[in-house]
Amino acid sequence: MTTRTESVDTPAGEARITWHEAVTAQPRLVLAVSHGAGGGIEARDLRALAAALPARGIAVALVEQPWRVAGKKVAAAPGVLDEGWRGLWPALAESGLPVVAGGRSAGARVACRTAAGLGAAGVLALAFPLHPPGRPEKSRAGELTGAGRPTLVVQGGRDPFGHPGEFPPPGAQDPYELVEVAYADHGFAVPKKADTTQEEALVTITEAVAEWLARLPV
Repeated sequence: MTTRTESVDTPAGEARITWHEAVTAQPRLVLAVSHGAGGGIEARDLRALAAALPARGIAVALVEQPWRVAGKKVAAAPGVLDEGWRGLWPALAESGLPVVAGGRSAGARVACRTAAGLGAAGVLALAFPLHPPGRPEKSRAGELTGAGRPTLVVQGGRDPFGHPGEFPPPGAQDPYELVEVAYADHGFAVPKKADTTQEEALVTITEAVAEWLARLPV
């Protein structure tokens, strides 16, 4: 697998893209995924997607937001995150392939808020933070249902930011699909005593994403 790193200047500062190139003769699309507010592209779900999808004709671009590249400990405000994502989008689309916007947690919120305006082929929301832990009344469902693009949510069964049963049913005007990763928390970690292993949980994620991407009309 070919990997390269690219720095991109954005209005919010320097961002960084780590490319995991597709290894098939005819790549089908780019999946661009960013990290959350509490970690970087070393997250287990992002690493798993970067390892599994290039063999299926999908280039995976792991995006580090400017605040993370600058070494800051606290994520930027939502508007600044969106500005950074929009600023690096031309680099993601440079190949001419369709680009699916994605991210985990706060990165998923950015993807949802900006996808329609950027012309993304779809949205991948990993561990979407439906609400702050213990505050279901502070719902962010509108960001998800208002994405305006085909959307896949992959959610841990015991995610304190919103377990699958808390998500609103998809509507005709705001369809999305949701896949549950049994026993997984917000970081898709599963307890050792669970009826599934950590490796099996990651396979659930990569297979669900690969199957969904294969069905996207691009």
